[in-house]
Amino acid sequence: MSDAAIEKPLFAADDWTIPQDWQRYSDAEHALWDRLFARQSAILPGRVAPAFLQGLDILRLSKPGIPDFAELNARLQTATGWTVVAVPGLVPDDVFFDHLANRRFVAGRFIRTPDQIDYIEQPDVFHDVFGHVPLLANPVFADYMQAWGRGAQRASSLGAIDRLARMYWYTVEFGLIRAGDTLQTYGAGIVSSHSETQFALADPSPHRIRFDLGRVMRTRYIIDDFQQVYFVIDSFEDLLRQTIETDFAPLYQSLATLPDLNVADILDTDRVVHRGTQAYASGRSGTK
Repeated sequence: MSDAAIEKPLFAADDWTIPQDWQRYSDAEHALWDRLFARQSAILPGRVAPAFLQGLDILRLSKPGIPDFAELNARLQTATGWTVVAVPGLVPDDVFFDHLANRRFVAGRFIRTPDQIDYIEQPDVFHDVFGHVPLLANPVFADYMQAWGRGAQRASSLGAIDRLARMYWYTVEFGLIRAGDTLQTYGAGIVSSHSETQFALADPSPHRIRFDLGRVMRTRYIIDDFQQVYFVIDSFEDLLRQTIETDFAPLYQSLATLPDLNVADILDTDRVVHRGTQAYASGRSGTK
């Protein structure tokens, strides 16, 4: 998360929102959404948290074509009081936090091109809507997202936003959840990626470690490739509980005295689900 080089387009409102202009999507763009949707829908059952699949049904996201936000919001507001708002791309941190704190999820309105089907640097409408929005129909996860937004506003004033950014990254974007003796995904960066869905759950390279709030906030992350450490929560209820019950100010102060951790690090205090080989990450850079 960074405000560097982000300038608000003249056509955007003060809160950076813009009309979705759903009618402007081409047949080819709708077809690309359908292609992406079909590919992910085929691989996710059994690999994704059931709440995600329930969200797809509640919001009727299986309807062909890029969702019309007006129709989507009618269902989402009924479910949890959230809405999806279109933005031109990345937005400044304070804008992002304010939207989340007020139960608004920002989504890019553009869709990737066919040559970007496996990777796109800037989140598009497929990542934002398919990846994130289904879980916003789950009341507990919806509350977590709002709590995180409010917490990020406080963290910004305390100079600790990098800590909260890591928490967001390792939960909302790249989180795993226990399902009995197996693991499932719920993070949007995984569920919207065909290749990382398989990598995160089955590849021997990454570590998989039980979620610990302070541990997560110390851990750097990879911004342009597969993650090499994933954190596993017990439930959305427990994640929300930790978020609303933790006094973050003293936690930030204590973490300021400790070094950051690299993706390959394992601590004696870690509750390790799987100790990865780190073979994939060998020699790479790009962590934050």
